[in-house]
Amino acid sequence: MGSISNNISKECKKLLLEEGIDSDSAVDFDVNGKVHTMSFEYIIDSFMRASKENQEVFLLALKKSISVKDMGVDKFFQSMGQLLLMTHLSEKIEV
Repeated sequence: MGSISNNISKECKKLLLEEGIDSDSAVDFDVNGKVHTMSFEYIIDSFMRASKENQEVFLLALKKSISVKDMGVDKFFQSMGQLLLMTHLSEKIEV
């Protein structure tokens, strides 16, 4: 699985580079007054820990967001970062 996720990760980062987007670009999230910052690279790397199918869906969604142009990539990473943040916060909640 490592080489598959590594290849998909490299492809995601290559797509950003081809679009002139720095993978160190970041998205900020305010959660109860505390700002959490996630770089595009961190978001990509986090999703590369998912299943092969989810990695491929991530790549396809990134390609689609690039084809939309304008704010497509920013909105994509904002949404993916929110998903990661919600997952992280929900793991800390004790039921």
